[in-house]
Amino acid sequence: MTPAVFGMSGLSLTTEEKAFFKESDPSGYIIFGRNIESKAQLRSLTDDLRAIHGRDNLAILIDQEGGRVQRMTEPIWPKFPAGEVFDKLYEIAPATAIEAARLNAQALAVSLTEVGITVDCLPLLDVRQPDANNVIGDRALGSEPLRVAALGRAILDGLQKGGVVGVVKHMPGHGRTSVDTHKALPTVTASDEELEMDLQPFKTLKDAPMGMTGHLLFTAWDADTPSTLSEAIIEGVIRDRIGFDGLLYTDDLDMEALSGTVPERAERAQKAGCDIALNCWAKMDDMAGIAEKLAPMSGKTKQRQDDAMATISEASEGPEFTELVTKRDELMAAAA
Repeated sequence: MTPAVFGMSGLSLTTEEKAFFKESDPSGYIIFGRNIESKAQLRSLTDDLRAIHGRDNLAILIDQEGGRVQRMTEPIWPKFPAGEVFDKLYEIAPATAIEAARLNAQALAVSLTEVGITVDCLPLLDVRQPDANNVIGDRALGSEPLRVAALGRAILDGLQKGGVVGVVKHMPGHGRTSVDTHKALPTVTASDEELEMDLQPFKTLKDAPMGMTGHLLFTAWDADTPSTLSEAIIEGVIRDRIGFDGLLYTDDLDMEALSGTVPERAERAQKAGCDIALNCWAKMDDMAGIAEKLAPMSGKTKQRQDDAMATISEASEGPEFTELVTKRDELMAAAA
């Protein structure tokens, strides 16, 4: 199995994609707006992905956060609130905010399982800083680490109850970014002592089944190498200091924060200690290069993936989507 997640170019698999995926056997796939037309079409696409290698527990990812990051959109799916909404609610009624976040995440999960998606890249555990670039902004769950962790735990719980695996991101913290990592590499000059604040939510939720890196340069930890490509950060900070032993995805390797070809970036990330290379844009040359560059999935990575996907089977049948959203809205209205 190739330790990579790949994207698809359209609403259904092309002949070339199907043949490549069958040969390369990636660990998972990621869905974007270009892959979505209707519930029936999306379910057919995810069923086709599972059928390629007969893997019922296939990791099929999506960024369905709510707010401005939502791939499944109106009019087929309703808008979901951004993380900031729960942060503001927490100011008024902490327990209500936590329950509303859990119900919202469970509703998200129910809508995803209906179309065969098994992994949501949520929650963000990035501690928001007032002078940072808005690439995180209202997506964050707040600027206080304990609050971020409490809301993040509720989101992970809600996703799991709805039959979806959550991914904590962006390790070791994206809240101080000075620029949008889609466009350039941010340099974070905060001291090790200051960065402890950023690590706290990830430490609290270190037992999360899946995590994702962020492409930032932290001068306190590795002044030369972005975190996704840095063994000092992957092993020394994320694995050892935070204590995270779950499945670790890179953020999208196509972002301009990183240099070199996309396959070279994947190879460097794997050597640094990342489990899975994430490549979102369905460029066949890049995907083929990644499959060629990466070493086969290690036994440790496979165990981490199997353990993470096994949490789906622990989901119990719960309330329907409408009931979850109604309860969420009632809680939010009562506390307003």
